[in-house]
Amino acid sequence: MRSELVVRLVGMVALAYAGFRLGVYLALEPADPEALRALIAITLAGAGIGLLVTPYLTTRPLRRVRDQLRTVSAQDLVAGTVGLVVGLVIAALLALPLSLLPAPFGQVLPFLASLVLGYFGATLMVWRKQELVQFLTNPWRLASQPASAYVLVDTSVLIDGRVEAVYRAGFIPGALLIPNFVLNELQQVADSPDPLRRGRGRRGLNVLNRLRRDPAIPVVISELDVPEAVGVDEKLVELARTHHWPLLTCDANLQRVAEIRGVRVLNLNELANALRPMVMTGDEVTLRIVQEGKEAGQGIGYLDDGTMVVVEGGRKFIGSEVDVVITRVLQTQTGRMVFAQPKEGVPARGPA
Repeated sequence: MRSELVVRLVGMVALAYAGFRLGVYLALEPADPEALRALIAITLAGAGIGLLVTPYLTTRPLRRVRDQLRTVSAQDLVAGTVGLVVGLVIAALLALPLSLLPAPFGQVLPFLASLVLGYFGATLMVWRKQELVQFLTNPWRLASQPASAYVLVDTSVLIDGRVEAVYRAGFIPGALLIPNFVLNELQQVADSPDPLRRGRGRRGLNVLNRLRRDPAIPVVISELDVPEAVGVDEKLVELARTHHWPLLTCDANLQRVAEIRGVRVLNLNELANALRPMVMTGDEVTLRIVQEGKEAGQGIGYLDDGTMVVVEGGRKFIGSEVDVVITRVLQTQTGRMVFAQPKEGVPARGPA
């Protein structure tokens, strides 16, 4: 507050002097009473404007810039500075040819080029710093990986937690690209006052940390954003559509919206349903017993997909169709083993 008062007083004196000089420039003579009153009025107006406006042009903008710099990460600050320097260097190279243009373009365009190129250099470097760092540290890896090799990751996938196992199994065709706005949403969920939401958010953060520490799973944290889009889902759909990336999600509503926009969607829930066994424990199916099993009294039948079913007590039904109840389903690396027993009270049907 004290510094602002000092700035106000300095601005008041400076603009009061400027007002006085303006009155003299307008040929107002202090010897003339009317001119003197006008000169005093202009000087007082300048002092008043200086007293009121100076903080809004000096200390308050500087304070806002200082507060913003406190929240900006060191990585963003360095990237923005490097981008600004690169933009100004390019503007300096263009200044000479632009200055040769006829007036007023020769005087205005070099200054505008410095402003525009400096701004875009800093902005572009902050937006794409992650990709640029990866390119500088390992250019061959990034250059050999086409844009289609990225898979855009939704927040629901990180919270779900199955992505790590699915990626290791080879079902995800590319590096996992996670925009910063997805991380921000995940952080908001983890900070929620609701215990259930907070637990889901922390689970998602733990999954992300495991993914980043796993050298076998490429993860890219990107600064890419769509400022004109509202909401995380709309940003993801627009990014996926623009860059032709598949979108990995567990959200059925997001999947429907993305597919309407022409985006390829990889839904972990659909993958889980596709890998779900055709039969589960307790299901009732009709089988033709075609041969005896290894153990006494067992009969063997086959499902429509060729899965072998071992029917306890099914030997006496060989050559007939019988209704059975699935008792166990064992999943092994070589396939599934299904065990069943005849349904009580239902007679076997002979061959057709």
